[in-house]
Amino acid sequence: MSKLHFTTKHANAATVQRNWYVVDGTNQTVGRMCARIAAILRGKNKAYYTPHVDCGDYVIVTNADKVKFTGNKMEEKVYDHFTGYPGGRKEELAKDLLKRRPEVIIERGVKGMLPKNRLGRKMYKKLFVYAGDQHPHTAQQPKELKF
Repeated sequence: MSKLHFTTKHANAATVQRNWYVVDGTNQTVGRMCARIAAILRGKNKAYYTPHVDCGDYVIVTNADKVKFTGNKMEEKVYDHFTGYPGGRKEELAKDLLKRRPEVIIERGVKGMLPKNRLGRKMYKKLFVYAGDQHPHTAQQPKELKF
């Protein structure tokens, strides 16, 4: 009898195929949408997913100003950042940040779900978020992604 030899295929920069996807944020729950986007940016939707290689796709999010939160998060969720100065902690409620800069909500949500290293920073650069329904990436012919 002959032995069967199976080898695991690992992705590398030469073998990765990158696609462009566009996601409509209208009436999408923020956390669920961000989790799915983070999985696509990592490449977990592909059969040849390799953890140490950036094999993810590009994602464009439109209508970021029309996302929704569940429960009381719109009134109670606090986004904060630190300026680096003493007493420089700035806080803002989700409803105020959604009015002022709606892109930040999705960007911060997805960034928190990516790896905290140089590979995660490289994946994060493939995310493009826009408040309206227009985006400048029509030349890439993005496919509509439904959740």
